[in-house]
Amino acid sequence: MTRLELDDQPLDRSRFPADPWRLIERAYDSSDLGVTETLFSVANGYLGLRGNPEEGRDAYAHGTFLNGFHETWEIRHAESAFGFARTGQTIVNVPDAKLMKLYVDDEPLILGTADLEHYERVLDLRDGVLRRSLVWRTPSGKRVRVESTRMVSMTQRHLALLSLEVTMLDGDAPLVISSQLLNRQDGKDEYHDPSAAMGEGVDPRKAARFDERVLVPRLSTATPERMMLGYQCANSGMTLAVAADHRLTVGGVLLDPATTDDEGPEVVVRHDDDLAKAVFRVEATRGKPVRLEKVVAYHSSRGVPVRELADRCDRTLDRAAHHPTSFYVAQQRGWFDDFWGSADVAVTDAQTDPGTPEGAELVALQQAIRFNLFSLAQASARADQWGVPAKGVTGSGYEGHYFWDSEVYVAPFLTYTQPYLARNLMHFRRRMLDSARHRAKEMAQHGALFPWRTINGEEASAYYAAGTAQVHIDADVVYALMQYVAASGDVGFLIRDGIDILVETSRMYADLGFWRTNGEPSFHIHGVTGPDEYTTVVNNNLFTNVMARFNLEQAVAAMELLRTEFSEEHARVVARLGVTDDEVEEWARCAAGMHIPFDDGLGIHPQDDFFLDREVWDLSQTPDELRPLLLHYHPLVIYRFQVLKQADVVLALFLQGDRFTDEQKRKDFEYYDPITTGDSTLSAVVQSVIAAEVGYADVAWQYFRQGLYVDLANLHGNTVDGMHIASTGGVWTALVFGFAGMRDRGGRLSFDPRLPDAFPRLMCSVRWRGSQLKVELTPKRLSLTIAEGPGGVPVTVRGEEHVVEIDAPVVVELDARGRRLAGAITERPQLGGTRGDGSKITAGVPEPISLQETGFGADGVALGPHVPQS
Repeated sequence: MTRLELDDQPLDRSRFPADPWRLIERAYDSSDLGVTETLFSVANGYLGLRGNPEEGRDAYAHGTFLNGFHETWEIRHAESAFGFARTGQTIVNVPDAKLMKLYVDDEPLILGTADLEHYERVLDLRDGVLRRSLVWRTPSGKRVRVESTRMVSMTQRHLALLSLEVTMLDGDAPLVISSQLLNRQDGKDEYHDPSAAMGEGVDPRKAARFDERVLVPRLSTATPERMMLGYQCANSGMTLAVAADHRLTVGGVLLDPATTDDEGPEVVVRHDDDLAKAVFRVEATRGKPVRLEKVVAYHSSRGVPVRELADRCDRTLDRAAHHPTSFYVAQQRGWFDDFWGSADVAVTDAQTDPGTPEGAELVALQQAIRFNLFSLAQASARADQWGVPAKGVTGSGYEGHYFWDSEVYVAPFLTYTQPYLARNLMHFRRRMLDSARHRAKEMAQHGALFPWRTINGEEASAYYAAGTAQVHIDADVVYALMQYVAASGDVGFLIRDGIDILVETSRMYADLGFWRTNGEPSFHIHGVTGPDEYTTVVNNNLFTNVMARFNLEQAVAAMELLRTEFSEEHARVVARLGVTDDEVEEWARCAAGMHIPFDDGLGIHPQDDFFLDREVWDLSQTPDELRPLLLHYHPLVIYRFQVLKQADVVLALFLQGDRFTDEQKRKDFEYYDPITTGDSTLSAVVQSVIAAEVGYADVAWQYFRQGLYVDLANLHGNTVDGMHIASTGGVWTALVFGFAGMRDRGGRLSFDPRLPDAFPRLMCSVRWRGSQLKVELTPKRLSLTIAEGPGGVPVTVRGEEHVVEIDAPVVVELDARGRRLAGAITERPQLGGTRGDGSKITAGVPEPISLQETGFGADGVALGPHVPQS
């Protein structure tokens, strides 16, 4: 198998100690600022604040992001053609409200150079509050304790709460806190300190930089009571306003900054187009804390005037002024109590002893699991009218775009733990439908074609081969929709909103495909790209065909449901969309005749019609320094080989597992695993699920750990650009679908567990049609109980049918480790196998010419005199 290298202990536990409910940093280190800024972000799905220090320095990439707030720009193609994406969309780094610069004796606190006697930063996963505590010895020898908190509210979508408390431990000193709202223009450092945020060379995973001003000033005010900035994007026309109030206490006494006397604190306010600040000057005395609380409101819009957004900020802050900060922290804790009540996956219990090596490892795993689940909450909880970006709102990676990742990797978690959030996600796609219809017309297709990457609903990928050609996205949206409807029982959403998606996506597939009548008539889909971006524009990609079949089948079933049980709604759908009986019958025929590639010689499902014609890329002979392949090889080089960026056929085996036999799953997994690079963070979690199902327990465990530590250990080297939200969703999938063995087929839950040796137990919850089903798995037993709701949940456990009632839990004695295959999968690809046409599989590795040999750098600039290598 092909895996990223992962140590037994991926984190430095002297710096990041294991804790089941907290992410802790106990030593400041500037060498990995970008990673820790991402990990210690606080967000609610709408507003995200990166883990930059309150003082502003040092920072890798200052970041404050609003979901969906973006600028547009013209995509300039070297050689353009009709239908190419024309407008790029990039998330905007909005004005920074985190800044509260501290000066003691006129000396600034700068973490990178400060003499720190103590430092600790804690992100509490139980209340979403980031807390930092340090003791600073100033250049004059005075000791100062500095404590700060930061929280983005889950209950008040537009609100953030910050505090900075300073206590002189030795002597007295003049103290200055400069609280600011600062627009840095695309994250540029105000000190003009060169940032590594954009890196060297070309990395398609990073966001582009803007050459011209993005945020056009529209409003700037500052008083001792409140300061505010307002902007409009130059091209997209989107608008935003940000405002902040302050509460200053000295020695526990609340002071009015507007009426301070000559002996009390002094407040000086200033503002211009890109800065509003309030400077608090206090004569601090030993042991008397000086505390500044900063209450911040952000509002944004597609085009509402900035003045109106300013009014909204005023209302948000006026309302917040009626309550102390502790009120909102308690609200936040209550929200997370509810969240964890549904979303937690526990592998530790009261008997876990962190003093033993086994216990310590289990606590570390528990911490990592909860951190991933917490990141899902931060990415989705208050996304509301928007989708879930690939990086959430923790960074600018992938331009802040939404991908199909959210439907396949994030939506299942939401559907089974927070169904109202899954509904929001489906509603977001429904609102994109008109843009998808327009895109289909551009592509000379009927129906609707959802974009590969987007913010505003338009396709934003300039590289159509790995973008627009991924027509499986329509079926991915339908998969998430129907999974939500089945698990929630929300038929109302299906007949009001979901049916339009089903109809228009089915029209696209029926129009895109064609019939071949060589022997048994079969339906084919050509010129597409599957999830694997290392193989593009192919015929009959297996994943696409399998998912399109599902799409068509679900549309037929939904129309039949409307016709037989909701006649009035059926009539409205027919009138609104012009659906005919003949059209529905055509969808049924297309689904039944869908071509599913299979090679009789190798006994596997080829990824596409011609995938097996290529030579195999021998990843076992590829140096680590040439990974990921997309950063070291031209796409055409990669396209000529059997090599995968991410699971493709294997993903189909998972999503449509009831359409494949156990033997097919095993053989397909064994063939594709050695040629899957893992260059995508979407891959390991899916490979873990199928490895567990077919019986490769050790392989499943290693892939799970790889997915678990994608960001915590920065395994792909780009956590600096934000969290990998799809991977965090995949971690939940690997736990619940992989190890707990849950499946949802035909409107019924089933369990066939594969508990790993490292887990003495696994506890999780599943929301099913109004009931919360608690699942507890131990090596010898599976217990199912109703935690809330009406009960009466039908389940199948390894083929035996049960019904879980409120007063009748289901307890099944079984071997929860499940079936296991002897041996392991080799890292070498399967060579010498015979294809269906009788030819043999061979392997090779392309040898790239180094940049030094070409004489040019990654940016195309000459490196100097070229000396040929002997």
